[in-house]
Amino acid sequence: MIAPEVLANRDGYGSRVRMVGLTGGIGAGKSAVAQRLAELGAVVIDADTLAREVVEPGTDGLAEIVAAFGETVLRPDGSIDRPALGRIVFDDAHARTRLEGIVHPRVRARTAEIVAAAAAAADPDAVVVNDVPLLVEAGLYRAYDVVIVVEAAENVRVARLVADRGMTESDVRARIAAQATDDQRRAVADVVIVNNGRRDELNDQVDVVWRERLQSR
Repeated sequence: MIAPEVLANRDGYGSRVRMVGLTGGIGAGKSAVAQRLAELGAVVIDADTLAREVVEPGTDGLAEIVAAFGETVLRPDGSIDRPALGRIVFDDAHARTRLEGIVHPRVRARTAEIVAAAAAAADPDAVVVNDVPLLVEAGLYRAYDVVIVVEAAENVRVARLVADRGMTESDVRARIAAQATDDQRRAVADVVIVNNGRRDELNDQVDVVWRERLQSR
């Protein structure tokens, strides 16, 4: 995962661009909220997606990773073998810092391009949503005009992840325990969306937030 601080600096993006931080624990439904916000017209920036984009085959980012870590981090098709790269960097702080030095500046640059394009678009009151999984853990909530937290009951989250991702219940609960608590997220939230029900019920909540918090000035 790309470190979330690469998305937090909004200097130079224009005073009328509304910067929104979106976060939530694993299985809470953050991605579904991001999808609905995009459908409503928000520019959604996903740090993990950008981190993959800037090191796709043919990019200078990938070439620099290969130069730093060797061709053993490549799959036969020329893309990054992420498990292999992970084994190198996650137990080696120096290697991890080296990888971040390759990826983070490219993500920052790509983020700036996306936000600048939104600010220059026909609608000057653009809403840019930064999907930041570790927003609370990294203390980044002050960087945004509005912080949206998505939450769901733990048993609901466990059931979703077991069914949708094939995770074991013990793995899910361990992941939940390693993240910020609901209370910690609520403490920094401007808006809390509770996602214990159907997708249409979730979308209805997001629509209200869009009209009443993100479109009003």
